[in-house]
Amino acid sequence: MFFLYNLVVQVASFLVKIVAQFSPKIKLFVDGRKLVFPTLENEIKPTDRTIWFHAASLGEFEQGLPVIEKIKEKYPSHKIVVTFFSPSGYEVRKNSKVADVIVYLPLDTKSNAERFVEVVHPDLVFFIKYEYWPNYLNELKKRQIPTYLISGIFRENQVFFKGYGGFYRKALNTFEHFFVQNAKSKELLLKIGKTNVTVSGDTRFDRVASILEKDNSLAFISEFKNDTLTIVVGSSWPKDETLLVDFINSNNYDVKFIIAPHNIKEEQIKQLTNSISKKTVLFSEKEGKNLADFDIFIIDTIGILTKIYSYADIAYVGGGFGNPGVHNILEPATFGVPIVIGPNFSHFAEAIALVNMEGCVSVSNQKELNEAFENLIQNEDIRFEKGHICSTFVQMNKNATEIILKNLNTDFTN
Repeated sequence: MFFLYNLVVQVASFLVKIVAQFSPKIKLFVDGRKLVFPTLENEIKPTDRTIWFHAASLGEFEQGLPVIEKIKEKYPSHKIVVTFFSPSGYEVRKNSKVADVIVYLPLDTKSNAERFVEVVHPDLVFFIKYEYWPNYLNELKKRQIPTYLISGIFRENQVFFKGYGGFYRKALNTFEHFFVQNAKSKELLLKIGKTNVTVSGDTRFDRVASILEKDNSLAFISEFKNDTLTIVVGSSWPKDETLLVDFINSNNYDVKFIIAPHNIKEEQIKQLTNSISKKTVLFSEKEGKNLADFDIFIIDTIGILTKIYSYADIAYVGGGFGNPGVHNILEPATFGVPIVIGPNFSHFAEAIALVNMEGCVSVSNQKELNEAFENLIQNEDIRFEKGHICSTFVQMNKNATEIILKNLNTDFTN
């Protein structure tokens, strides 16, 4: 089976090089991997001690961040190595100070796995949420390196739980312990004989809860808000913006909007700006302007949305009119902000929970969006109640990181 798997990986490696000629994202995927081994060999000496974290993409990195930070505190003399599979994670976080070395994960060939593990020689390895690469896991097992899955999620339709999934089930034998997000994942692992499982919860709650301890102030947002009720729109897509702009242009409430689109390409920002009839300012053009005079603030930059949520009276989180669905609702939730989202949220446990608890309102069309906004704008008590549900939900679900650290079997000395 390893022969067939390795053949498929080799074919995939050849194909992505062809696709890279036509796709900027795949080009990053291919070109970024050319520098992995020279970077590792330059940054990691044979005498260095390391701990390796692997994340598929940005979301998984953010999920693992609380554990990375705590492990870094616990083992300060170890170098932290972070790998990404996807450009959407690596390109955003390649300069993060939380790790000593951040690189792409070379494709899962036998030779890559052997060379990577040899050069990095980790004392401890963490895979975040998912991605189970058989050659890497096999190499880690051969070398008896303690390997853990954190914030894991398993579903019945995964290959591990099918009759033909023996090859991938065997790969799971590498993990010393599985820290999973929910009881269903534990139940599935128990069915295939994995008893080394702890339901630790979702480490994202620890990350967003810790945001409250940071300085989230932004003077220019405070100036724009000017003590006016403000709706913050985060990670919006065109389908979201069509409904939002209709409400913005037609409502007569004393309310301001801050819009942070998911895509900040110049053409899309221009289209969004031109569709709004009210007085609008862009982040990139804010200097020298009296921001309090504007009704709409479009954030055509990245990296500040979390802080902006702290100024929200109401949040709209985008993505819910597309696939796979709504973006991160936990950031506004931690600030105690009532949330409005689109209809596609069934893949996100936190969204399902908050909709059921009525801290979050799901809308499917213009009429429902208008009603949701009007209800929240006009009723301070309802805003407070829904916001309180959201913040309490975050606080009640934190401490996954603490559970993981308590259950690590690390017998190496720092």
